[in-house]
Amino acid sequence: MALGTDQVSITTAATFIPEIWSDEIVAAYKKNLVAANLFKKMSFVGKKGDTVRIPVPARGVAAVKAINTQVTLQAATETDIAVLIDKHYEYSRMIEDMVEVQALSSLRRFYTDDAGYALAKQVDTSLIQLGRGFNGGSAVTYGNAYIGGDGTTAYTSGSPNASALTSAGIRRTVQRLDDNDVPMEGRFFLIPPSARNTLMGISEYVAQSFVGEVGAGNTIRNGEIGNLYGIPVFVSSNVDTATGAARIALMGHKDAAVLVEQVGVRSQTQYKQEYLGTLYTADTLYGVKELRDGACIPLAVPA
Repeated sequence: MALGTDQVSITTAATFIPEIWSDEIVAAYKKNLVAANLFKKMSFVGKKGDTVRIPVPARGVAAVKAINTQVTLQAATETDIAVLIDKHYEYSRMIEDMVEVQALSSLRRFYTDDAGYALAKQVDTSLIQLGRGFNGGSAVTYGNAYIGGDGTTAYTSGSPNASALTSAGIRRTVQRLDDNDVPMEGRFFLIPPSARNTLMGISEYVAQSFVGEVGAGNTIRNGEIGNLYGIPVFVSSNVDTATGAARIALMGHKDAAVLVEQVGVRSQTQYKQEYLGTLYTADTLYGVKELRDGACIPLAVPA
C-alpha cells in the first residue's frame, strides 16, 4: 500500500530547526560577553533608522536664594551624541546533507557555541577599542593612557614603558575617576590575564577583602574575579593591545560608552538545494559610541 506524500522532510520540519539553533546561539552569545555587560546598553530592536541620538543635558548648579529676589533661572543649549548603527557581523556554515545525516547532534552545539563566542568577541572588541579615545585620546592610539605602575606617568605609544599594576597605580586611577565626579556605583575594572597574575601576587589583594567579594550568595558576572576598593574586577583575554605589545586595562563607569543593538544576535537556516545542504547564519547589527570621556581611564600594562 502506498504511503502517500506526507513524509516529514527538512522542508516540512524547517520551523523546528531555527528554534533550536536560536536558543543555543543566544545562550552561547550571552555566556561569552564581558565588556558588553559593563557598559550602557540600549535596545533599538524593531526600529527603523541608522542613527540613535542620545541627549546630553548640561548639569545645573545650586544658586543662593536672596530675600525678596527672583530665583536664578538656568538655561543651557543642550546637546546630543549620535550613535551610528554601522556594525553588521555574521557567522555562517554550510552543512551538507551527508554531515546532517551522519554527524552527532553535538556538531550543532559546537557551531552555535562557536558562533556565540565569535559574535560576542566582536561586540566586546568594538566596545573595548573605544578605550583608545578615552581620557582625551585620539581614538587611534592610546595617547592619553597611563602606565599601570603609578597611574601617573604617560604611556608612550610604541614604547616599552608599560608597567605592571601596583597599589599606587590603582589608587591613583580611582582618584582620577573621583576627580572627574564619576559615580561609584556602576564602576568596573577590566584587565588582561597578565594583570590578573600581577594582582594575585599583591598580598593585600589576595586577602578575603578581595577574593571574598565573589562567592556564595553573590551573582558572578562573566569574567568577574573579585573587587578592589568597591570596584568589581573583570578579566578578559580580549582586552586591547597597544603599539609596543602593551595590553590596555580599563577602569571606568558603565556610562562611559554605549552599545546600541538594532538586531540582537539571531540565527537563520535555509536549505540550499544547489548545494544539497543547509546554510546556517548567525548575525548581529549594532553601534557603539563613547559617551563620557573622563569616565574611563586606560592603563598600559605588560602583556
